[in-house]
Amino acid sequence: MASESKPPSGPDLEQGVAWEELTEGEPLLGHEGGQPVLLVRRGEEVFATGAKCTHYGGPLAEGLVVGGTVRCPWHHACFDLRTGEAVGAPALDPIPCYEVERRAGRVTVRGRREGAPRRSPAKAPGAVVIVGAGPAGAACAEALRREGYDGPVTLVGDEPPGPVDRPNLSKDYLAGEAKEEWIPLRGEQFYADHRIDFLLGDPAAALDPAAHTVTLESGRRLDYGAVVLATGAEPRRLSIPGADRPHVHLLRTFADSRAIVERAAGAGRAVVIGASFIGLEAAASLRHRGLEVDVAAPEEVPLARVFGGEIGAAVRRLHEEHGVRFHLGRSAQAIAEDAVELDDGTRLEADLVVVGVGVVPRVALAEAAGLEVEGGIVVDDHLRASAPDVYAAGDVARHPDPRTGDLVRIEHFVVAERQGQAAARALLGGGPYRDVPFFWSRHYGVTYRYVGHAASWDRIETRGSLADRDFAAFYLEGGKVLAVVTVGRALVSLRAEAAMEAGDDRGLEALLGD
Repeated sequence: MASESKPPSGPDLEQGVAWEELTEGEPLLGHEGGQPVLLVRRGEEVFATGAKCTHYGGPLAEGLVVGGTVRCPWHHACFDLRTGEAVGAPALDPIPCYEVERRAGRVTVRGRREGAPRRSPAKAPGAVVIVGAGPAGAACAEALRREGYDGPVTLVGDEPPGPVDRPNLSKDYLAGEAKEEWIPLRGEQFYADHRIDFLLGDPAAALDPAAHTVTLESGRRLDYGAVVLATGAEPRRLSIPGADRPHVHLLRTFADSRAIVERAAGAGRAVVIGASFIGLEAAASLRHRGLEVDVAAPEEVPLARVFGGEIGAAVRRLHEEHGVRFHLGRSAQAIAEDAVELDDGTRLEADLVVVGVGVVPRVALAEAAGLEVEGGIVVDDHLRASAPDVYAAGDVARHPDPRTGDLVRIEHFVVAERQGQAAARALLGGGPYRDVPFFWSRHYGVTYRYVGHAASWDRIETRGSLADRDFAAFYLEGGKVLAVVTVGRALVSLRAEAAMEAGDDRGLEALLGD
């Protein structure tokens, strides 16, 4: 028996709503033509847009309006209310916009409106070459076209099938909840339609800033007016006996995740080496598949370096509730055909081993070209490297933190995408990179959202209950809130992000008092 479709929520906006029903800056969910539509009042204007985030379908009506944008509560994607454009990753596609009519005290929606008007960039390099087809590089290529750049764009990648939804590789895809066809961010036709020359399988071998050229492994030379280095990072490898055995896997690429899925199909027990975000997400996904899972790591509390000891311990308890066994304060000494041997003599049976012990930035190309490198490619607040017309974005970029001025390198998917977008705007004459870092990590349906950046802190103020998995934790140093972690409080996370963007320390303090 076919299931009945769910009726649309809220008022029929073709019939309209009274002006008084609209509260300044608060989304109202309705529908038009059977589709969910969001109404937002700003002053004397009213905007109507699609109500679903184009990233994972998050409910924008439960999000936050900030200035002329609406933010998704799930993963902080940001959309322009006037044009529908996805102005902040992880969403890349726009939401629809609708015609709005205000008459006799009522507001009605009158069908879809045309897309955003075409832009004209302030400057236009002769050609743009993007080295690296990960999230930063892919987002940069798309942003160039959205910003109105008409010149040649070449995207150079070395990992098939090209740009992918990397967070899914350790989450839903690895757990068996996401289809393989969902993983690529774009297909070949997209790049052809947008006149982006996507070169896959012929990676960059040399950069010559003086000649403004990139030479590929094949010997092909690409001339550029501006080049963006988005070479990303690669996973650390273990240097212990047995680390190269066929049942031992890293987890970074689509091929890595696919290989783990194939191995897991015939495995009963898995050992995860490393209690990183990738390692623990992999542990949760493998438990979802029914494998017995052990996690071995040298730290005493997982994720304590990022979350602090109390929340790190809560993450451990969550995994233990789902059957994961931890061996903390221990290091792997060797990997046998059927086990992992720890430094205390413990032998953990394993048909499958996943290694998640961090990544290192890919800086060889930049170093050989004479660029300034210090734990990453050093860039300024416009993501410009130390040679003219050279930019860097994503995991490889070491950039000034907009809030502290400290040079930081942040390894997160949304950060990489937003830096790619910012690099595109910068090389076309746009302003500095000011985005607030954001990432999420999900374990057994519990999502941890982190906004800001706290390399250190002198205290953590928590509101709510860690035990109930409903809390907000504020990381402070010298009385200033540097970062906020939330579970079950998506709006607090969005409000913290907005306050950080605006430099509104009082607003952050107000969230502490809620």
